[in-house]
Amino acid sequence: MTMLNKDMTLCISLSARPSNNGTRFHNFLYEELGLNWIYKAFAPTDLAQAIAGVRGLGIRGCAISMPYKEDVIALVDRMDASATAIDSVNTIVNDDGVLTAYNTDYSAIAQLIERNALDPDSSVLLRGSGGMAKATAAAFRDAGFSRVTIVARNEQNGRALADLYGFAWTADAAAATADVIVNITPIGMAGGAEEHSLSFTEEQIAAASVVFDVVALPADTPLVKAGRAAGKTVISGAEVATLQALEQFVLYTGIRPTPAQVQAAEEFMRAQ
Repeated sequence: MTMLNKDMTLCISLSARPSNNGTRFHNFLYEELGLNWIYKAFAPTDLAQAIAGVRGLGIRGCAISMPYKEDVIALVDRMDASATAIDSVNTIVNDDGVLTAYNTDYSAIAQLIERNALDPDSSVLLRGSGGMAKATAAAFRDAGFSRVTIVARNEQNGRALADLYGFAWTADAAAATADVIVNITPIGMAGGAEEHSLSFTEEQIAAASVVFDVVALPADTPLVKAGRAAGKTVISGAEVATLQALEQFVLYTGIRPTPAQVQAAEEFMRAQ
């Protein structure tokens, strides 16, 4: 890696549980493309102060992860249409002290729905109701899915998300089965209290044709492992992480890497 110097451009990520996914992906591409840039992950103790630091220190880009995707809205200057449409932010770009918020989660989910040729007539269970859940629900809605149920213990948040996209809601995570099951909660995430837990029951996994876990760390979550063992089509959070990080990289640098460079960065990201 290039020696640290005063002229380096800094990008960061803010998450309650930081991983090295973005750090490895972005820094690999900076090195590959000969950019005098560096990327660092942080777990902020005060979100408002952290965003003030982005502005005051001239930090070029800032990735936003759970649970800050909605809270950060009040702290930026502008909302791109990609963030406004779903009231959720995962990317901030700093242009001379003006902070513009974007959402690249939506495009990543939409691309994976298309790549895996998911049938819009399928029934879907989406477990979660936060900012990432909004991006996921919007992507499924825009891909033509209508038989979707939001699974959320918080009735207010769950119903609000379901009503926003014309979907159903239930508080009982094990109440139904579906063709496509999607986890958008921290269940299965490394370092959490439920890192070894399944977000859906074995019966729900058996009944599904597609198992989709948005959790990116670890790449092989308990749900991903269970889906593969059951012979299902599996979409992992690592795939989401790569696609959304690529669009962040483009927003920050103005450069779009080649497919070969992206593949190499993804392989480097996963080999941790």
